[in-house]
Amino acid sequence: MPSLTDRSRAADQLARRLAEAGCRYAFGIPGGEVLTLIDALAAAGIRFVTAKHETAAGFMAEAVWQRTGTPPVLVATVGPGLSNATNVVVNARLDRVPLIVLAGSVDADDALTYNHQLIDHARLLEPAIKGAFTLTATAADLITEKALALAADPRPGPVLIDLPIEVAAAVAGPPAGIRRVAPRPTAPAEGAALDEVRNWLGVARRPLLIAGFDAVADNAGPALRGFVEAFDVPVVQTYKAKGLISEDHPMALASAALSPAADAQIMPIVEAADLVILAGYDAVEMRRSWQQPWDPATKRVAAFDAVPNDHYLHQASVSFVCDVGAGLTVMGRGVEAASTWTAEMVAEARDRILQPFRMDEAWGPAAVLQVARRVLPAETVAAADVGAHRILLSQIWPVFEPRGLLQSNGLCTMGCGLPLGIGAKLAEPERPVVVFTGDGGLLMVLGELATAAELGLPLIVVCFVDRSLALIELKQQERQLARQAVEVGGFDVVKIAEGLGGQGIVAASRDALQEALVAALATDTFTLIACPIEAASYQDRL
Repeated sequence: MPSLTDRSRAADQLARRLAEAGCRYAFGIPGGEVLTLIDALAAAGIRFVTAKHETAAGFMAEAVWQRTGTPPVLVATVGPGLSNATNVVVNARLDRVPLIVLAGSVDADDALTYNHQLIDHARLLEPAIKGAFTLTATAADLITEKALALAADPRPGPVLIDLPIEVAAAVAGPPAGIRRVAPRPTAPAEGAALDEVRNWLGVARRPLLIAGFDAVADNAGPALRGFVEAFDVPVVQTYKAKGLISEDHPMALASAALSPAADAQIMPIVEAADLVILAGYDAVEMRRSWQQPWDPATKRVAAFDAVPNDHYLHQASVSFVCDVGAGLTVMGRGVEAASTWTAEMVAEARDRILQPFRMDEAWGPAAVLQVARRVLPAETVAAADVGAHRILLSQIWPVFEPRGLLQSNGLCTMGCGLPLGIGAKLAEPERPVVVFTGDGGLLMVLGELATAAELGLPLIVVCFVDRSLALIELKQQERQLARQAVEVGGFDVVKIAEGLGGQGIVAASRDALQEALVAALATDTFTLIACPIEAASYQDRL
C-alpha cells in the first residue's frame, strides 16, 4: 500500500480531477472509510468542511455551487453516513443540483463475507441519482470525468461514486487525460416550427413569459432581459428563477409557484394571454393550481426546454429542446413587437398579485421581511427554510440577480435554510448572507450553528418564533381538523446562540429588529435573531 506521502493513489487522481474542475470545498462527516479520500482532497487544495449531519453538508455544497458554479461535493462514509444523505441527494435530483456524492464503501472481496454496515449504495439511491460509478485504481481519472459530465448534463442532478477502501489507497494507473468538450449553446433550427412561433410573436398583443430554473442554469438572464425589453413581454418567474430578471425591472411580475393567493391573481393574466412563452420552465416547482393551466390546442404556447417534456403537468403547442437564451434570441429574430403591455400596466398587475400579502402590519412576518430588506444591502444573498414564512418571503422579498434567493423547492425539505446560508457565506465571505427560518426548521439543524461558529462565518439567522409548524397548522384548519402534532416547544435563543459560539438577540418590533440587523452586520460571528410572532399571522395571506 502506498505511503501517506505518496500522491499517486486512486483517491488522488479523483481529487485532482475535481480540483481541475474548480472544486475548492467538499462537505461531509469523516469516517474510517473516507480518510484516504479526505487526505487526497486536502493535497489537491480542496478544503473538507465537517458538518454535523450529511443532509446539511449536502445543502452547504449546493449553495457553494449556486454561488460559484464549481462542482458541489458531498462526502459520506459507508452505511449510515450515506443513508443520512438520502434526503439531500433526492433534493439534488428534484432541485437540479449536479451533486457529486463520494461514498466510502467496503471492498468487493470483503463484502462477500462481511456485512457490518454493508448496504448497496447504488440501489439505495437509484431513484434519485443520474448514475453510479465504483472507483477503480486503473481508471480513477476517467471515472471522475464521466461523473462530472453526467452530473452537469441537462438537467443537472446527483451522481454517486463509491470508493472502496483499498482502491482509494491503491496505486493509480496513468490518468486518462480525456476531457469532454462542453457542447456549445444550441438554438432551434430554422424551419416551419420556428416560423410559426415567430408569427405568433409578431401578432401577440398580450404575450406572457414564464421563466424557470432551467433558464438560470443556462445563464439566460441577459438574453431574456433583451427579449422582454424588445417585445414588451411581462415575466412571471418561479421561485427558483427569482432574479433571472431583476424584480425591480418594469416587465417583472410577481413570482409564482407556492401561493394560492398569488395564483388567483396570476391565472387570469395567463388566461388572457394570446401567447405564452415558457423559458426554461421546469414544472417540478409548480403546485396543483398549475396543472393543465391552458389547452395547447387553443392557446398558443411556445416552450424552450432543457429536456423533452415527459411530466404532463402542462403541454405546449410547440416545444424546442435547446439553450433557453439562444432559443429566445432566435425566436425574436426579424420580428416586430405588437404587444400592448406598458410598464404601468405591468406595475398595476404586480400590485394586484402582491396585495394579499399586506406589508403594512405593525408587527408580524411581513414586517420582519420588510425591515430586513430595507436594512440589508441589495447584494445580500438570502436562504429560506421551508414553512409558511417561505411562501410569504418568496412573494415579497425582491431579488435582483439570479441565485440571490436559495431554497429547496423541488423537494421542499425542512432544515435546508441554515446550511444553504452557511455554504453561501463560505463561498462569498464578503457578501452579506441572511437565513430566514421557522423555529421548527431551526431545531432540526441547530448543530449547524456550531458549524458556522467553527468556520468563523458572520451569518445572520432570522428565526420566526411562533411555536408552531405554522404551515401544517394552516392546512389542518383548511380541512377543519383539530390542532395537533404541530406545537413547537419554546427555547432560549440567546443562550443557545451564545452556547454555540454566536450571539442571540430577541427582536419583537420593527425598531428592535432594525437595531439587531445593524449590529449583526458589524459582528464577526453568527447572529441569531428571534422574532416572536403569532402563528395566526399567516392566515388568509398565503
